[in-house]
Amino acid sequence: MEVVYKKPHALTDVQMHYCPGCTHGIIHRLVAETIDELDIEGRTVGVAPVGCAVFAYNYFNCDMIQAPHGRAPAVATGLKRARPDNIVFTYQGDGDLAAIGTAETIHAATRSENITVIFVNNAIYGMTGGQMAPTTIVDQVTQTTPYGRNPKLAGYPVAVSEMLSTLEGTTYAVRVAVNNPAGIIATKRAIKKAFTNQLEGKGFSIVEILFSCPTHWGMSPKEALDWIEQDIYPTFPLGVYKDRTEGPSHD
Repeated sequence: MEVVYKKPHALTDVQMHYCPGCTHGIIHRLVAETIDELDIEGRTVGVAPVGCAVFAYNYFNCDMIQAPHGRAPAVATGLKRARPDNIVFTYQGDGDLAAIGTAETIHAATRSENITVIFVNNAIYGMTGGQMAPTTIVDQVTQTTPYGRNPKLAGYPVAVSEMLSTLEGTTYAVRVAVNNPAGIIATKRAIKKAFTNQLEGKGFSIVEILFSCPTHWGMSPKEALDWIEQDIYPTFPLGVYKDRTEGPSHD
């Protein structure tokens, strides 16, 4: 019998805690597949901060470090500088990376730290109960915006990939999504490129991934996948926002 798929070795056998329909699990699998394909499991260290992915250390066979809320890029910076031969990645949600961790994210990119940031964006705070996040789109209903996000009161959503692409230190900034098979393939390609950039010493890479939160969006899993394309894409268009991987390496 032909084997068409098997679980990545870098992914553990632990049952995940995520809500039904949440696509964190897909992204975990893509990261683990990349680690396997690049044969870097023994060298890789992941940094998980606070958020729905707070238990990510249970799901990867590589070493993992727990960081304070928003501080994953700072922790990853210290680790990479102390152990430059390690492959270091962060796995951060929008509330973590784009709110309390904005400074750490921006300055890690400005310095072009040779790390890989996996930024999972579902436009809402998941772990704490569905409040408005920095990436919540205009008119989106959340627990703290029951009539929809009003930019006159709450400002506009933060476009992280676009913002980081303006920084000289950013090597690679891309936005992808996992709401359909084509998007999953593109996401895997982006993650692998970001890890390869680090292996080649090319500096700071961030992969922003749009994914679903059926529980706090108040939708079925299928409706949530459709909503990404219909409502989130216009605010956060997919695409490569910066790619200077042909430039000089950061030794």
